[in-house]
Amino acid sequence: MRTDTGQIFRLEDYRPSEYLIPQVDLAFRLDAHETEVTATLTVERRSGVEGARPLVLDGDGLSLDYLLIDGERADGSSYEAAHDSLTISKLPSAERFCLTIGTRLNPAANKALMGLYLSNGVFCTQCEAEGFRRITYFLDRPDILSVYRVRIEARRSEAPLLLSNGNPVESGRLEDGWHYAVWHDPFPKPSYLFALVAGDLGALHDSFTTASGRKVSLGIYVEHGKEARATYAMDALKRSMRWDEEHFGREYDLNVFNIVAVSDFNMGAMENKGLNIFNDKYVLAEPDTATDHDYANIEAIIAHEYFHNWTGNRITCRDWFQLCLKEGLTVYRDHEFSADQRSRPVKRIAEVKTLKALQFPEDQGPLAHPVRPRRYREINNFYTPTVYEKGAEVVRMIRTILGAEPFRAAMDLYFDRHDGQAVTIEDFLACFEEVSNHDLSQFALWYHQAGTPAVTVHPHYDADTSEYSLEMEQFIPSTPSETHKRPMHIPLAFGLLGPDGQDIEYEFAEGADVEGGVIHLRAKRHLVRFRGVGARPVLSINRGFSAPINLSLTMRQEDHMFLARHDQDLFSRWQSLNWLFTDELIRAAASIRAGSEPEFSAAILDYPAAIASDTSLEAAYRALALTLPAEADIAREMGSNVDPDAIAAARKSLRLAIANAASKTFMCEYSDLADHLPFSADAESAGKRALRNVLLEYLAAESSEPSLALSQFESAKNMTDRAAALSVLAHQFPDSAAAQKALKHFEKRYRDNPLVLDKWFLIQSTIPGEKTVDLVRELMEHPAFSITNPNRVRSLIGAFASSNQTGFHRADGEGYRFTAQTVLNVEEHNPQVAARLAIAFRSWRSLEKGRQEHAREALSMIARKRGLSRDLNDIIERTLA
Repeated sequence: MRTDTGQIFRLEDYRPSEYLIPQVDLAFRLDAHETEVTATLTVERRSGVEGARPLVLDGDGLSLDYLLIDGERADGSSYEAAHDSLTISKLPSAERFCLTIGTRLNPAANKALMGLYLSNGVFCTQCEAEGFRRITYFLDRPDILSVYRVRIEARRSEAPLLLSNGNPVESGRLEDGWHYAVWHDPFPKPSYLFALVAGDLGALHDSFTTASGRKVSLGIYVEHGKEARATYAMDALKRSMRWDEEHFGREYDLNVFNIVAVSDFNMGAMENKGLNIFNDKYVLAEPDTATDHDYANIEAIIAHEYFHNWTGNRITCRDWFQLCLKEGLTVYRDHEFSADQRSRPVKRIAEVKTLKALQFPEDQGPLAHPVRPRRYREINNFYTPTVYEKGAEVVRMIRTILGAEPFRAAMDLYFDRHDGQAVTIEDFLACFEEVSNHDLSQFALWYHQAGTPAVTVHPHYDADTSEYSLEMEQFIPSTPSETHKRPMHIPLAFGLLGPDGQDIEYEFAEGADVEGGVIHLRAKRHLVRFRGVGARPVLSINRGFSAPINLSLTMRQEDHMFLARHDQDLFSRWQSLNWLFTDELIRAAASIRAGSEPEFSAAILDYPAAIASDTSLEAAYRALALTLPAEADIAREMGSNVDPDAIAAARKSLRLAIANAASKTFMCEYSDLADHLPFSADAESAGKRALRNVLLEYLAAESSEPSLALSQFESAKNMTDRAAALSVLAHQFPDSAAAQKALKHFEKRYRDNPLVLDKWFLIQSTIPGEKTVDLVRELMEHPAFSITNPNRVRSLIGAFASSNQTGFHRADGEGYRFTAQTVLNVEEHNPQVAARLAIAFRSWRSLEKGRQEHAREALSMIARKRGLSRDLNDIIERTLA
């Protein structure tokens, strides 16, 4: 475990390496406890570097066996080896020379799951961001691009499968039951993209023919007996490959493409060149074990990692400050893929919900940072929603500003110009400026400034002059280390609705900066005037969430309701209804804190029945429209003095009020949506299940007894319906015999399936109320729970801390104390996972004072522990700052 050194890395300090490593030859002789690694590095001095300058290679917990320089064993006076570095002071005078480095590793003891480790007997690597330095000494930075040749040796009985990056070039048998395989990747790549997998796994094989007619062999490797559960992942892979050819002109470039699913993985997946390694939860699926949400995640993440082949692999980052250049761009690409595969408006709503739930709180709290950070202490802590989700939104805004055709032309230029390079945000933006002749210097502030812009819009209609005007103002709040903010270029898609609900035509005054249905807000204040508007329109603005902002719009409730019923932009229809729900819930929470019963608008209570029965809308869309804002969403909108118990009570009250008002319609729709057909994972079928299960939540609240949910649980033919019913039973009727019966039945049925038991853990860890912290403690003793497995930890502890608002934020602070102690326990073997758990505390200053003090005490308890890892200390220090 790397303890905190206090070192801060700054963007302005970047310098090109004085040495390059164009060729890497790796040889592994694999053993669970003593793996031998031989790295032969061809090293070149960069032009102009003096011969006497030492070469300093990165390491992490390494012990040097030997060092050869141009084939000769180096004597002790020529180098200094430490656990975290290898400094070679006496180097050959030639511009190119060879280093051979021997190290030994203990994969079985590597519980941090970085570098080379064992997962259920399978040798596996994870090198992003800085895991390669745990394998051998190296210039472990993204701008060192090397061609790799890898030889893997292992006992054939233990590891019949030997995989690495690139194409297979040789294999054979060795003495004493060993065998070997050699892989060669012809495309230069940084060390973080290196991968190795060796073990005994089953396989699903297929092939794909590229647009140019080249046949690519595809393989997905999983535990034996689970091959059939990888069928959907294989289909998603082939669809991704075809989509990238059609929409971005990107063809796959190797002879093989392999995916390996492992059960111990810190992340969702990793895009290593030609050998993607996945958390098995994002590969394995069948109707009885995977929900529709699982299927959608598999589709999206398979696509995301494949798309990295060009946006991340063939073109990579110059340094880790440019991380959004591969992650944000690739998230944008996988969002577009999913929108084309499923429903564009439904997908867009889901993206914005995720952005607001994860990234907006980050922007508003102590962990705020720009899309391209300027400094970091631990790079693993910057794989954040800001880099991923907000980074994707920035790319989307570029497309909105330029238009579809210039955007595609600029992407083509980017691929052609920078293939095989490690590049920067400036290189990326220059392609768009060159193709479009747009000056994007102000827009680039989206990469450089932290914080979510707040935009206020005040509409005014003058019937006498038939003019309609919008007074607009933007404000970017202060964030850590950044108080002075410059105005952003904010593209706001909009429409003006007439009395019939249709967009009206308009003219606007000069200087309005409006183009193609988009207002370009560039100054702090801006006025847009429309002429010839015969009747007062209703403004629909930030359509499609064209900019990731907090929008404050002066508008009457009936105007929001009008938009919710008539807006042609389906995202904006949903957004208007969500605003209405949010306002009702905030008022209700205030009433509850004041000791009063909440009252709700009759118009709000009547509308859900109309949504549920509106068959002109997709079922998936109706499900999202009927879903109330989450408790965390309401807390975010309140901003300060948050009482999670009052919010939970308000949400429960509104759900019950809607259920009472719409019960007949809801029951009719629920019955009509009963699924009598064989399971299909297609979007339409998934949408119908989503709508039926949202209706179940309302109907269970209205009936005040569990019979309907229990009936669905017992008759369910797929995991989506079964898990939804179990969640309703556990969350709405936690003390009932029906809930206990269902939980026991579910655990018994799936006790041998860890991924399904994760759902069982998660459902229980998110049961509302003060008792849940004790239940989570109890579940940690369950035989299926392991504190060393990231999936188990995330499903139980992570879900409790991030999603259980009344449990984690228990008024006496016990939720905080439990989580803090668990974070310290997890850190002992996996600092990355511990640091991500600790992020649950990021919004502690928005709570009411009593909870604030309890949260501060829990954070201080973590901070006081001596020898904290760099990962965890970085999060805690910034959260407390």
